[in-house]
Amino acid sequence: MERLVVYLLVISTAVKAMMCPKRCMCQNLSPSFTILCTKTGLLFVPPSIDRRTAELRLMDNFITTLRRKDFANMTNLIHLTLSRNTISQIMPYAFFDLKGLHALHLDSNRLTYINEDHFKGLINLRHLILSNNQLNYISPGSLDDFIETIEDLDLSYNNLVNVPWETIAKLSNVNTVSLDHNLIEFVPEGIFSNLHKLARLDMTSNKLKKIPPDPLFSRIPVYAKSKGSPLSSLVLSFGGNPLHCNCELVWLRRLTREDDLETCASPPELMGKYFWSIKEEEFVCEPPMITHRTPKLAAAEGQSISLKCKAVGDPDPYVRWISPEGKLVSNTTRTVSYENGTLDILVTSLTDKGTFTCIASNAAGESTAPVELLVTPHPNLANSTNCDKEAEPGPSDILTPAKSSFPNDTQAQQERAVVVAELTSSSALIQWPAQHHLPGMRMYQIQYNSSADDTLVFR
Repeated sequence: MERLVVYLLVISTAVKAMMCPKRCMCQNLSPSFTILCTKTGLLFVPPSIDRRTAELRLMDNFITTLRRKDFANMTNLIHLTLSRNTISQIMPYAFFDLKGLHALHLDSNRLTYINEDHFKGLINLRHLILSNNQLNYISPGSLDDFIETIEDLDLSYNNLVNVPWETIAKLSNVNTVSLDHNLIEFVPEGIFSNLHKLARLDMTSNKLKKIPPDPLFSRIPVYAKSKGSPLSSLVLSFGGNPLHCNCELVWLRRLTREDDLETCASPPELMGKYFWSIKEEEFVCEPPMITHRTPKLAAAEGQSISLKCKAVGDPDPYVRWISPEGKLVSNTTRTVSYENGTLDILVTSLTDKGTFTCIASNAAGESTAPVELLVTPHPNLANSTNCDKEAEPGPSDILTPAKSSFPNDTQAQQERAVVVAELTSSSALIQWPAQHHLPGMRMYQIQYNSSADDTLVFR
């Protein structure tokens, strides 16, 4: 009897070990367990999946959401394939228990963004495939858990305009980076410098007009195709971009490559030509030329003004300003310099008087132009400087030589003095008699300041 009980227990354990989700195929090849649920019409991850599974394939279904409980306690899972579903949402920490996962395939789904908590827990991930989604945003911290282990990152065929470049620059173990068929317009200079194991970089069919050189490209041989290239080489692809062929792309033209597919979108005389068919001397730049600048300008102290400077060149010039003191004008609470060459001085001071210099520069050279600024000192307010009475203490920093609430004020004093009434911490009503006897009077100027101001402000 005891033998029969033991026998039944063994059978029960074996059946339990081989239990397989409905309409799925399972293989129990010790010590790994594989589950294949392809084209089975799944709407969600089956709850009956054995937690000891090492490989799980759920492609070609209709799964829309990945939940925290779907992969809970599956610490043995090494390969997870969720390709060609309709996944549009990943719940926070959905993969948190997959500490041993090496490959995650999420290609051909409907993901639009990746947040920092989507891939938390994937500390051993080596292959992340996110191609053919609708991604338009990837959080810079979303790759942090596997930043040192990832070998293959595929973000191709998405809607990415920006990618987390600073994070990509830290992928020290990455071998392949696929960013092709996106909407990327900008690549930071030197971003690939520390990716010493990079063997393939694909950025074809984006919206790049220029590509900065990178030290990595000059350290190892670069090829256009992987076929027949040495193992120690880098396969580099930038074809299908609207590249502007000037002197900034000479470095790409000089790379020793075969069958490269880069073509020029501009200038007009090089449009549609392959790089290999264009002589290096035709990749030229034009030095900047200043076409417009503000003429001599006069302003009153405290007034806000704008200095203009426009320049043309190839590539587009970068415009900066030098103050009369010979210092580079930077953005402060008082001065704002714009990319279009405009310099705004929000509050002019007497130190601004003199000649400002506009400098336009690009890869081919630079051009300068002077702009003279005259600053006239503000007029003294005579009726506010001879009053000896101190202002009452309060939350306001406005100097008040006279107030309508003073009990000893006489009618004659009120007629001659500036009167401040309805005073609060942020406002005041200022009244003064009209000065019709002064010829040519066109405007009044009010001087005020507060504890937050570095300089007096005039209105």
